[in-house]
Amino acid sequence: MKKLLTLTALGTILMAADAMAAGFHLREQSAAAQGNAFAGATAGAENNSYAYFNVAGLTRHKGTQGNAGVTYIAPRAEASDVKDGAGKDQLDIDNIVHAAWAPNGTISHQLDDKWTVGLSLNVPFGMITKYDGRWVGSDHGNLSKVVTVTTTPMAAYKVNDKLSVGAGLPIQYVKAKLSNSAVLATNPGLLTADDVHLKGDTVDVGYQLGAMYEFNENARIGVGYRSEINHKLKGDIKSQDAADIGGIIPGGLLNQDISAKLDTPAMFSVGGFYQLNEKWAVMAEYQRVFWSSFESLDIVGDSVNKPAGNISSTKENWRDTNFYALGASYQLDHQWKARFGVAFDQAAVTISDRTPRIPDSDRVWFSGGLNYEYSDKLSFDLAYTYIKAKKATVNTRLTENTGSSRDFSARYSNSVKLFGLSMNYKF
Repeated sequence: MKKLLTLTALGTILMAADAMAAGFHLREQSAAAQGNAFAGATAGAENNSYAYFNVAGLTRHKGTQGNAGVTYIAPRAEASDVKDGAGKDQLDIDNIVHAAWAPNGTISHQLDDKWTVGLSLNVPFGMITKYDGRWVGSDHGNLSKVVTVTTTPMAAYKVNDKLSVGAGLPIQYVKAKLSNSAVLATNPGLLTADDVHLKGDTVDVGYQLGAMYEFNENARIGVGYRSEINHKLKGDIKSQDAADIGGIIPGGLLNQDISAKLDTPAMFSVGGFYQLNEKWAVMAEYQRVFWSSFESLDIVGDSVNKPAGNISSTKENWRDTNFYALGASYQLDHQWKARFGVAFDQAAVTISDRTPRIPDSDRVWFSGGLNYEYSDKLSFDLAYTYIKAKKATVNTRLTENTGSSRDFSARYSNSVKLFGLSMNYKF
């Protein structure tokens, strides 16, 4: 369990946090941008779905426009050479993570020559990691399920022919469910699957800022900033056995209401777009994600009839990460456009801080996509991405209050396939 609740309601999120994006950030807000591996996403503004990355780009879209899409996330994570330090070894474990659908949508309306407003809906974080309840590392974590939905009202203002600025108010709902097996104090040799469960949810608000500068009709640059969102999960912790859990958490602290404070990170991005000629366009993107703000996870008991104070406090050593992307687009004819892109995504967790819940490692993106202009009003975007992560080695130790400890080690091989599809309509 790594003190039972060692996982973070954040860090557990994405397919063992490794295949999709550093830490737990889902990049699925735009099928068009996905085709370029999100290169130039902050400057692209090809349709209004790009507003997630830079709200100022809304001023480029005339009239009323809508975008609706979905991304199918097909991750694969395998653990090999799995050992628990007590002789209960497994050769390998498959199907740790599960596929999911992530919807997204944006609608924008031009009020006048200066102002454009919009509303977006997306899933910036969320995934499921699930081990078999009897696997050898079950005391380090069985189930980690997090679902988020973010709705963002936005407004953009065209300062002049070259400069636009904008702002948004992300309203984010988070729901988490975490479970571990535990060695019961009454039967130290008995491992009970999914013995302890933690679940909670919250709604909190952040802010988004953006600016875009157009040098001419062919070249533009954009900058975007999304604030961290301070969440306080409210929920409960339950156990099938009220006795002390392996000396880790006293039974008197179980089966009560809890709260857990967690901060999703701030993000700064800058992107560039350049139309080389009638056929070719190139783009680039850099993003800094400030994961270092996530310092610890404290689980606090809230019930008046239970002992006060922390149930669990886990020190996290996450680091700020960098995301780099390069892309190009080629206009095949008046209806079809092809997109390409590659990216490098840095891991948020260092080697010494990897756990079975978060076997994070650096990863490389390879993306391609197509845009089809069916008519002046209706168009479609299709994208495919393959993400390959470096092999990750996990060596960790669970130390109980009794002073005893249990080791765990494994090698993880992670990858993911993303299939994005969206429809754009000009009313």
